Amino acid sequence: MPATRRIRFVLVGTQHPGNIGAAARAMKTMGLHRLVLVAPLRALDEDAYRRSAGAEDVLGDAPVFGSLAEAVADCTLVIGCTARSRRVSLEELLPADGGRRALAKAVEPAEVAFVFGRERTGLTNEELQLCHAAVHIPSDPAFSSLNLAAAVQVLAYEVRLAQLTQLQLSESRQAAPQVAGPRESAASHAQLEGMFGQLGEALDDIDFHKGRAPESAMRKLRRLFLRAELSEQEVRLLRGILSDAQRMARLAGKAGS
Repeated sequence: MPATRRIRFVLVGTQHPGNIGAAARAMKTMGLHRLVLVAPLRALDEDAYRRSAGAEDVLGDAPVFGSLAEAVADCTLVIGCTARSRRVSLEELLPADGGRRALAKAVEPAEVAFVFGRERTGLTNEELQLCHAAVHIPSDPAFSSLNLAAAVQVLAYEVRLAQLTQLQLSESRQAAPQVAGPRESAASHAQLEGMFGQLGEALDDIDFHKGRAPESAMRKLRRLFLRAELSEQEVRLLRGILSDAQRMARLAGKAGS
């Protein structure tokens, strides 16, 4: 299966069905077919299929989820597309960097998502918290607004360019590739979110915050672990450590009562 089949474009809270159709067309022109919808405000209609202009199959195959967390649960890389700086601190990528990173991760193989927000307001801070990095299209500040399909087209093009570059490098490589050892499977988005939930509980159990608001510490810890690109085995190890810490905290609480 081509690596690009493991790259999905996720549209969150889209208001106008026609924009979904235009996004599907933009994807298909670049050889991408995995469109995912999250809580669209209106169902696909005649305008959506008309504006898809030959990408009706992309629309017809697009699953619909109720939340972004569900839509990217099996992904190991989630890149949020945002037009402006947010309070959520994420690594910021240019479109070319985002395309190369997405393809490299998909080759591993792993599931990858580009996430696009609502036409008027984009992604919420809570939705950006679910992303590993953000990509910003450096448009003219005097007229910076891109419509949804145009933003999808830019990122789809960068993925396509990264794929063509990779093919050219592969064809020009003369030496036989080195045989690598078995690679540990990367942790999925759902596995990481489960670990973050347990981490928050464990920090409460050991009174780590000592009356301070926990949000700042959790944001920093999320960034730390997301940069580490943990494997499934590493997540299991960390969760085992957290479980033991929670068990010891409970025992200490009983001994002190």
